Amino acid sequence: MQTKNFETVFIFTPVFKDSEVKEAIKAYVSFMKEQGAEILEEDLWGLKQLAYPIKKKTTGIYFVTEYRATGEVVDALELKCRRDTAVLRFLTVRLDKYAIKYNDDKRKGLAGRNRKKAAAPAESEENAESAEGAE
Repeated sequence: MQTKNFETVFIFTPVFKDSEVKEAIKAYVSFMKEQGAEILEEDLWGLKQLAYPIKKKTTGIYFVTEYRATGEVVDALELKCRRDTAVLRFLTVRLDKYAIKYNDDKRKGLAGRNRKKAAAPAESEENAESAEGAE
């Protein structure tokens, strides 16, 4: 079977301590690796407000992982999430070529919030000289 890129968002219960969250994340990542997935990126977003209450909880601990795997791995992962009471919600999305490119650019610092400014050094020197000359 062919491997494809996926991204899964987990929302864990907010009653977890930091150590318990890290332990749960480590367990899920190791489970995915055991099933044959290649982890491309892990991102812990932390405690966030939910749009609506889930199981009488108004906040949740978000964790996002991007990985390359087969459909069987995704099925096994989703079954594990459904059985785990610590997971409030989860969402798995298969990434298309545009999402894969965007995530690669984001990791390199070319896109997203942490985008590096691409200002040419010559322009910044000219602006600094013209500002000094105006004084």
